[in-house]
Amino acid sequence: MSQILDLYKKEIRKKLGEDFGYKNVMEIPKIKAVVVNAGVGRSSKDSKELTDVIEGLKIITGQAPVKTTAKKSIAGFKLREGMDIGARVTLRGERMYEFLDRLINIALPRVRDFRGLKPGAFDGKGNYSLGIKDQTIFPEVPYDKFPHPFSFQVNVLTSAKTDDEARAMLSYMGFPFKK
Repeated sequence: MSQILDLYKKEIRKKLGEDFGYKNVMEIPKIKAVVVNAGVGRSSKDSKELTDVIEGLKIITGQAPVKTTAKKSIAGFKLREGMDIGARVTLRGERMYEFLDRLINIALPRVRDFRGLKPGAFDGKGNYSLGIKDQTIFPEVPYDKFPHPFSFQVNVLTSAKTDDEARAMLSYMGFPFKK
């Protein structure tokens, strides 16, 4: 079992119940899914770029990504409807907690000049988003395999009703928010 999941089951649920006065155990917020999304702007010129991003996401998440396609054509971006423009992975269950554990404890401390995550990056419904500029902060990604670094977005979807509940839950889990 992941360290974060073990911590959530043993301690965090109790703390959240005391802090917010939940009457029912099912009211306590939990993480529903983690979505890792990477867009590739250069894929229209170089098709190998998209395969590199897919391979990188597969290494980082441990799960095969799904290609995302353009919904409509935009001439200014030389984009056509149906063109492959990125990749996405939705993590749930044990794999989700393992990814969050590696993100919090291994990858984020490796970011240069890291001062903490933005506490205001919640969407108003309890979901948190953060962007990562370089995939090489994960130690399992080889430096020489990918010629171009790619950035990706991590969305943490929670069952919390407010941002304060989600912020408390994620900070108890070890998310390093700025003070």
